[in-house]
Amino acid sequence: MALLEVEGLRAGYGRIEVLHGVSLRLEARTLCAIVGANGAGKSTLLMTLSRLIAARAGSIRFDGRDLTRAPSHAVVRAGLVHVPEGRRMISSLSVDENMLVAAETSRAVRADIDALYERFPILGTRRAVPAGSLSGGEQQMLAIARALVMKPKALLLDEPSMGLAPKLVDQIFAVVAAERERGTSIVLVEQNARRALALADYAYVLERGAIALEGSGADLLGRDEITAAYLGEATNRSSP
Repeated sequence: MALLEVEGLRAGYGRIEVLHGVSLRLEARTLCAIVGANGAGKSTLLMTLSRLIAARAGSIRFDGRDLTRAPSHAVVRAGLVHVPEGRRMISSLSVDENMLVAAETSRAVRADIDALYERFPILGTRRAVPAGSLSGGEQQMLAIARALVMKPKALLLDEPSMGLAPKLVDQIFAVVAAERERGTSIVLVEQNARRALALADYAYVLERGAIALEGSGADLLGRDEITAAYLGEATNRSSP
């Protein structure tokens, strides 16, 4: 049984349906990438999985539990933790205070936070400064560390590299890769399709709210229709 099983998921805003029967699986200790064009429904999918948006139809099962109608706080307690696009930390609070707020959700202790500072040393050196004063890359590291202090069984990462300079993108992908190696299960929504597919054990291509293609990350990375649509490369690789 997969850690996360989604079947026929439909969701949207008001009268507009964005997701049209999405089905996917996340196996334990793997990274599943969701790629697609802007407006395909990727962020809506993660918000529906974390129950920030209500599902109109379909089912969400996580770690053997039906979370389709569960409140969002119960989803977090079940171990499915969302790192949303835009980081959404409490800017006026210090790095450490942001971590402590997250720790209260999971009853984590001081040692758990200190252990994360060892994994994210830049945050450890800046623990007393307001989160709003951090660089974009540091804020993204804080968003991920804050989620990890909740001791998730799986992370939902929404566009972690968005708006970052290339050097910082490398750092964030290194963090994501390290978490995958530690055995954290991850659903990664990412505009940088090449980097996401290179890291993914399995991946789905979302188009207009529906799954258009799926396969291993390596398989999708090697398919001409993916490179043409999402990586900006010609489909005829023999062309000059």
